[in-house]
Amino acid sequence: MAEAEEKEIRSNEESTDDSEEDESEEEPKLKYERLSNGVTEILQKDAASCMTVHEKFLALGTHYGKVYLLDVQGNITQKVDISPVKINQISLDESGEHMGICSEDGKVQVFGLYSGEEFHETFDCPIKIVAVHPQFVRSHCKQFVTGGKKLLLYEKTWMNRWKPSVLHEGEGNIRNVKWRGHLIAWANNMGVKILDVISKQRITNVPRDDISLRPDMYPCSLCWKDNLTLIIGWGTSVKICSVKERHASEMRDLPSRYVEIIFQFDTEFYISGLAPLCDQLVVLSYVKEVSEKTEMECCARPRLDIIQPLPESCEEISSDALTVRGFQENECRDYHLEHSEGESLFYIISPRDIVVAKERDQDDHIDWLLEKKKYEEALMAAEISQKTIKKHRILDIGLAYINHLVEKGEYDLAARKCQKILGKNTELWEFEVYKFKEIGQLKAISRYLPRRDPILKPLIYEMVLHEFLESDYEGFAMLIKEWPGDLYNNAIIVQVVVDHLKKDPQNRTLLRTLAELYTYDQRYGKALEIYLTLRHKDVFQLIHKHNLFSSIRDKIVLLVDFDSEKAVDMLLDNEDKISIDKVVEELENRPELQHVYLHKLFKRDHHKGQRYHEKQISLYAEYDRPNLLPFLRDSTHCPLEKALEICQQRNFVEEMVYLLSRMGNSRSALKMIMEELNDVDKAIEFAKEQDDGELWEDLILYSIDKPPFITGLLNNIGTHVDPILLIHRIKEGMEIPNLRDSLVKILQDYNLQILLREGCKKILVADSLSLLKKMHRTQMKGIRVDEENICESCLSPILPSDASKSFSVTVFHCRHMFHKECLPVPSTMSPLQFCNICSAKHRGPGSAILEMKK
Repeated sequence: MAEAEEKEIRSNEESTDDSEEDESEEEPKLKYERLSNGVTEILQKDAASCMTVHEKFLALGTHYGKVYLLDVQGNITQKVDISPVKINQISLDESGEHMGICSEDGKVQVFGLYSGEEFHETFDCPIKIVAVHPQFVRSHCKQFVTGGKKLLLYEKTWMNRWKPSVLHEGEGNIRNVKWRGHLIAWANNMGVKILDVISKQRITNVPRDDISLRPDMYPCSLCWKDNLTLIIGWGTSVKICSVKERHASEMRDLPSRYVEIIFQFDTEFYISGLAPLCDQLVVLSYVKEVSEKTEMECCARPRLDIIQPLPESCEEISSDALTVRGFQENECRDYHLEHSEGESLFYIISPRDIVVAKERDQDDHIDWLLEKKKYEEALMAAEISQKTIKKHRILDIGLAYINHLVEKGEYDLAARKCQKILGKNTELWEFEVYKFKEIGQLKAISRYLPRRDPILKPLIYEMVLHEFLESDYEGFAMLIKEWPGDLYNNAIIVQVVVDHLKKDPQNRTLLRTLAELYTYDQRYGKALEIYLTLRHKDVFQLIHKHNLFSSIRDKIVLLVDFDSEKAVDMLLDNEDKISIDKVVEELENRPELQHVYLHKLFKRDHHKGQRYHEKQISLYAEYDRPNLLPFLRDSTHCPLEKALEICQQRNFVEEMVYLLSRMGNSRSALKMIMEELNDVDKAIEFAKEQDDGELWEDLILYSIDKPPFITGLLNNIGTHVDPILLIHRIKEGMEIPNLRDSLVKILQDYNLQILLREGCKKILVADSLSLLKKMHRTQMKGIRVDEENICESCLSPILPSDASKSFSVTVFHCRHMFHKECLPVPSTMSPLQFCNICSAKHRGPGSAILEMKK
C-alpha cells in the first residue's frame, strides 16, 4: 500500500497489477489510520522519540526536547519545553494527573499536570527511563523510578523531600522499565528483572536469549497484560511470564513470589513492541530484506501481527505490513508500540509518523465483505447488527446486492431479493422494474412484484403484461389468474387481448384469459359465452359465484351437453331460478339430454315431474332400458296402457309382465313368463308374489307335461301348495329329472314346518308362563297408601282426616282402592270380591245386565 490511512494494509505488494484478490483471503483483524492534525505539523519540523497513551489524552516526546499533550485526534492541547535534546521517556500515572519525563542530557522531571507539585533532577549521564507509581496521585504512593546506569527508586519522605535508593546496578544501562501495581519490571544488558516494591525483593531474573544483538539497537520490549502477567519481547524471542505466590513450606530464604514462563516462542522478525489483545498478542516487528536492485540488506516496512500463543509455539492470526513515512531509514529502536487498554487502540510510533491501529467493528466487517463482493453475507451482517452499525444502511447494501446479481446475470435471484430488500418502498420498486425493463428481464421480476401493501402504479403492471403478451401467452394467462384485477386498467388489457385474438381467433389460452378479464370487469355474459365455447370447467363456478342463472336460460343445451352430471345437478338445485318446464322445453331437441335431466329429477322426487312420466317411458325405453322397470315400479303417475303399448312394440317381456300384473291380468303375465321367458323359477316367484290359488292352478296345468317345470315346482311349492295336488296329476311313466331329490326335499320341508310349529308352541308356552309369574310377583308386592290416594267409588280421600277414627280400606292387586263400605256386598254364592273397575273392563258393555239375567 502507499498510505497508512488505508483501511486494509496488504502484507505483500510484489505484484502491481490490478487483478482481483483471492476470494479465500482472510479478513483483516485491524484497521489503520494516520494520526494527523497537530501531529503532522510537529513531525514536519521535529521527530518523535517516545509517546505514552492515556485514555483521555496522548503525550508525545520529540528529539528536540519538547513534550506535546494531544487529544485522541492528534490536536495539540499543550506544549512543554523540557530540554534541547531528545526526550527518552514519558510516564503517566493511572489517573493521568502526574507525568514523569526524562531526557538524553540527564534531566528528570516529575510534576502534576493540574497542580503545582514538581520534582527536578539532573544526572551526569543520560537517563533512558522514568516510571511513576501507577497510583502516584495517592499520598502514600509518591514514588517513581529512573533508569540510566542505575535503577533508582525515589520516595517522598514526611518532610516533602525525595529520598533515592538504588534498586539495581552493575549490568549496564537500564533500557526499559514498566510499573504495574506493586511490581516493577526492568531490562538491562543482561536480561529482565522483576521487583516487589512492597518487600523490596527481586523475585526473578529472565536472561535474554540472543546476546549477540546490541541492546541499544534491539532494545527489550516490556508490557504488563495484567497485575501478574508480564510479556517480554527481545530480538526474535517472546516470553509470557506469570508471577505466582510461593507456598509457605517452600519459602525459607526465598522471595514470597516466583515467576513461571507459561508461553515462549520465536518470531520471524525483530520485535519493536508488544501489546495484549484479549488472549492474543499484538507484535510490532522490525523487518529487513534484500533489495532486488542492489542485492544489499535494507529496511523494509514494519509489520503488525496478531499472534495466538500456544503451549509450544504460536499461531499467526493476521499480519499487516505498514507503510510509515521514512521507514527506509528507521532502525528497530526507532519503533515503539503503545496501547490504550480501554479501547483496544494500538499506536505505532516512528520518528516521522504515528499510525493508529483499531479493532475492526461491524462497519469495517461489512466494508470488507462488500469489497470482496460478498453481498449476501454483508446484508446478513447488517441485519444482525442494524442497531450498532453507523456507516452502512441495510437498504444501500441490498441495492448494491441486487445490482451485483444483475451484473452477473442472475436475474431471477435478483428479482427474488427485491421482495425482501425493497419492502414497501414503491419508488424503489418502480425504479427496479424500469431497470429490469432496460435489460429485457421484466419476466424475471414479474413473479415477485407486490400485489398488496404496497401497490405500484397500474402502468408498471400493464408494462409487464404487455411484455408477456408479446412473447408468452401461457405466462400472460398465469399473471392474469394470479394478479388481482384492480392492479391494472382492465379495459386496456382487454382491448390488447382482443387485438391479438384477431390474429389468432382460435387460441384457447387467449380466449380463456379474455374470459377471466371479462369476469374481473363484471361482464359475465361475455365470459360465460367464452367458457361455454371452450367447454371450460370453470363455467359452473362462474354461474354459481355470480348468480348467472338468468344468463343461461338459453344455454341449457350447451351446459348439459358439456357436463351433463354437473349441469343437471346445478339445474335441479336451482329450480326456483330455472323451472323444470323451461329445462324440458330447451332440451326438447336433445332427447338423450332430456332423459338425463328427467331421470335425475325422478330420483330426487317421484312426483315433481309427474306430467312428464308418460314421455319418460319412451325415453327410458330408448336410452336407458335397465332403469325402465324400476321407473315403472316407482312411478304412480305413468299410464299403464301407454307403457304396455311401448313395451309390446319393443318386446320388453319383463316390463310387460310387470305391467300386466299391475293391471290385474296376472294370468296373462304368468303365461308370458312361461311362454316367452320359459323360466319356471321366475314363474314360481311371480305366483308366490301374487299368492293366488288360480295362478298356482294355471302354473301346474302348464307344467304338467314339462318334466323340468315339474322338477322346479316340486322343489319350490312345498310351502305354498299341497304337493299332493301336483303329484296326483303327474302321468304314469313320465320321466322327471331328480324326482327322488325333489320328493326328499318335500319331506324335509314338511318336517321342517312341523319342527318350526312345535318350537313356536314351546316358545309361546314358556313366554306365557314367564309373564304370568312376573305378573304374580308384581301384584304380590306391597302397595303404598297415603292421603293422596282416593276411593275409586266415592272419589274422596282413602284415608280419613281424623286418624283416631277406625277405618277399613280394600286394596286390589290392580292398585285400585275402595272404602270397604263403598264396595258392594259379595254374593253368598261367590264370597270373593273383585275390583269393580277392572271387572267392568273385562266384561265389556252390557255384561252386568247379562249376569243379572242369569
